[in-house]
Amino acid sequence: MEYFNSDYFTYSQNELLCEQVPLTKLAKEFGTPLFVYSKKFFADRYNELSEAFREINHKIFYASKANYNINVIKIFNDLGGGVDVNSAGELFRALKAGVEPQNILLTGVGKTDDEIRLGLEKNVYLIKAESEEEVLAIDKIAGEMGKTASVAIRVNPDVDPKTHPYISTGLAENKFGVDAKLAYDLIIRSSKLNNIALTGIDMHIGSQITTIEPFVEATIRMVELYKKIQTAGIPLEHFDVGGGIGVLYKDEAPFTPKELAKKLIPIFMQIDAEIIFEPGRFLTANGGVLLTEVLFTKKNSHGKNFTVVDAAMTELLRPSIYKAYHHIQPVRKNNEKDIVMDVVGPVCESGDYLAKNRTISKVSRKDVLAVMSAGAYGMVMSSNYNGRRRPPEIIIDKDKYYLIRSRETFEHLLYDEEIIDLAE
Repeated sequence: MEYFNSDYFTYSQNELLCEQVPLTKLAKEFGTPLFVYSKKFFADRYNELSEAFREINHKIFYASKANYNINVIKIFNDLGGGVDVNSAGELFRALKAGVEPQNILLTGVGKTDDEIRLGLEKNVYLIKAESEEEVLAIDKIAGEMGKTASVAIRVNPDVDPKTHPYISTGLAENKFGVDAKLAYDLIIRSSKLNNIALTGIDMHIGSQITTIEPFVEATIRMVELYKKIQTAGIPLEHFDVGGGIGVLYKDEAPFTPKELAKKLIPIFMQIDAEIIFEPGRFLTANGGVLLTEVLFTKKNSHGKNFTVVDAAMTELLRPSIYKAYHHIQPVRKNNEKDIVMDVVGPVCESGDYLAKNRTISKVSRKDVLAVMSAGAYGMVMSSNYNGRRRPPEIIIDKDKYYLIRSRETFEHLLYDEEIIDLAE
């Protein structure tokens, strides 16, 4: 079988390490399933992106939806980044992580009045508006609070990001943003409202984008719109490019930040604006693994091999909903022959799997497997389905490791429920 190796997850004497810590040690101490993250990976990716765009005025806002553990948020805050939040809950997390409100973007296609009010109350850096009704709602709520809302309009540039349809967000058929053909007129009208300071425009065309061309095409369209707005006398300050930089899961060949910068910086130079980036997956995905123990193996009469593990769609949902690929390999290398197997979880759904028809060296009961590239959209998409407790999270810093979330207890499953007497 092929092994997924990097500077952060390597084998030493047949043992898989995260930085300098053996993963078998963590599985034994904390049990499985278990998420493990590399702090160095997170920092290196942030610095790589920031360095690529060093010659222009820019700021990186970490898209916390990818992994919103408050310790992960704190890492990017300590590096000088801001945080992009998509709900009141993510805003609460960012504030608890020590992020200053002026380093927070409030985004989302469907904010409630309470979320808008909270963003204004906390004085976040920008609120992203995605429709005319939302612009009017922000203006009304800001007026009631005696505040001026700093707002950017999210524009849908109608560019195909060439990614999975569920994570495409920049086509006209997608729910996100204001239609490109309607955006200019809305921006002009919005600039005349009493309680809004229109300071920028925004795009986010999708996630896991592995070719540069969609970014270039969308950026050209948005920069032309930016210039047109400024010509109309509206003094914009920000152009938010969004996120979406793809990563390696299987055999993709994603571009590097330097390659992206080479294409985009000349376009950015046409306007006087702070350029905002909102990476999430790029900063975290390949910095995390999900450890899982083999419960049972079996083979049916058709020759189909199943490896039943203690992780499931409740821990890593991406394979079930996106048919997403995550490399899976033994934490301790063995000399067994390779076999084709399905790696499945304990949940009572046929759609509960981590891999189908995957070639992996033969494993046995109690072996520990590493599901790679699990640092983004793993724990944040987990659930208690089937009454399962969500797993702990560990972060590694060189040869030290820290528990940053404990495994849920059974009491956690019932904390917001109580038995009532329904008898008449």
